[in-house]
Amino acid sequence: MLEKIVIANRGEIALRILRACKELGIKTVAVYSRVDRDLMHVRLADEAVCIGPNPSTESYLNIPRIISAAEVTGACAIHPGYGFLAENANFAEMVENSGFTFIGPSADVIRTMGDKVAAIQTMQKSGVPTVPGSNGPLDENHERTLHIAHEIGYPVIIKASAGGGGRGMRVVHCETALLSAIEITQTEAKAAFGDGTVYMEKFLQNPRHVEVQVLADGQGQAIHLHDRDCSMQRRHQKVVEEAPAPHIDAQARANVLKSCTDACLSLGYRSAGTFEFLYEYGHFYFIEMNTRVQVEHPVSEMITGIDIIKQQLLIASGQPLAIMQNDVQIRGHAFECRINAEDPKSFLPCPGQVTQFHAPGGLGVRVDSHLYSGYCIPPYYDSMIAKLITVADTREQALNRMRVALDEMIIDGIRTNITLQRDIVCDAKFAAGGVNIHYLEEKLGI
Repeated sequence: MLEKIVIANRGEIALRILRACKELGIKTVAVYSRVDRDLMHVRLADEAVCIGPNPSTESYLNIPRIISAAEVTGACAIHPGYGFLAENANFAEMVENSGFTFIGPSADVIRTMGDKVAAIQTMQKSGVPTVPGSNGPLDENHERTLHIAHEIGYPVIIKASAGGGGRGMRVVHCETALLSAIEITQTEAKAAFGDGTVYMEKFLQNPRHVEVQVLADGQGQAIHLHDRDCSMQRRHQKVVEEAPAPHIDAQARANVLKSCTDACLSLGYRSAGTFEFLYEYGHFYFIEMNTRVQVEHPVSEMITGIDIIKQQLLIASGQPLAIMQNDVQIRGHAFECRINAEDPKSFLPCPGQVTQFHAPGGLGVRVDSHLYSGYCIPPYYDSMIAKLITVADTREQALNRMRVALDEMIIDGIRTNITLQRDIVCDAKFAAGGVNIHYLEEKLGI
């Protein structure tokens, strides 16, 4: 077992990792920026090291300072959480080269799956279904590009290979706009990501966003923890998630779940990961793989009873998976609402002091949050401040439980999106299940 780890993150995920470590008897080192000295996990960790000023570029994204924190505290491993450096292959490589264990997949796998073109080609070789597209980067051969688009059929979408989080994308509806759209996307991708490589795919007009949670030990064992629906989105950012995904064709589901575990074995994948798909008219289409734990991992934990963070820690310590696929059983249905410190109408971040915080409770209610009364939310980082999760025997019961929990939740002193979440969980079409990724934006009129 790992003896001591550095938690290279902040907020609710840092606290979530710390709790898993405590249950396994692993000592923890919290690293924090100056403004984060009062974070809950910093208070609870065995040791804490300030790694720099408030901007993330000088603290949570500063690789040498994080590795130095591991060195001075005698830690043996680093957990990146999500965001920041979690999918940075150079970081994973530097951690390993410095003699520490990176709690995640290998740098080579992160690098491959972080390149969208390489990821698609790798998935095709592993039998994972992909969106019809260019199957590689677009070049200067305009005649070839126009032919590919004609074969795919309009509309098409141009994507930056190094993009993510909804950035680096442009939809094209006709041939006359294609070449200029590609040139613009290449320029934007070069400026934003340092890589102007783009590729083309068929643009699916009414898809849902369904993803598959996996665990693999890099020793020949891989399992899935079933699927999640993350279609309730605003500007490609998830707002509400649920597991399992409702109204999915049973055979298509069985096929895609198996293809994901097969791909893990083919990759030699190690740790937790997520395959993300668009789902339309009974078919799955791979879009990317997240080589880290995800924000919405609790819904998969709640329906399977498997602690994903603990499994990451056990795998990183060199232990083979003790869970077989037949051990993974779905029990009920779960929802997660992301609670953000933001104006529910303008969506502008609203940092400030939390004068009162009351977490809802009761059977089947879970709150993952670093908040406490008196805590001051800084303006430097992501606005998510809590995750509210409910689970029950049926989807309807879990949704009713979420409505009650949202009514109980109190966060005073700042504006939050709780009112928006209440509106979503009371929406009739969402309650019926199966809305597409455009539904929330259409509902909000944006």
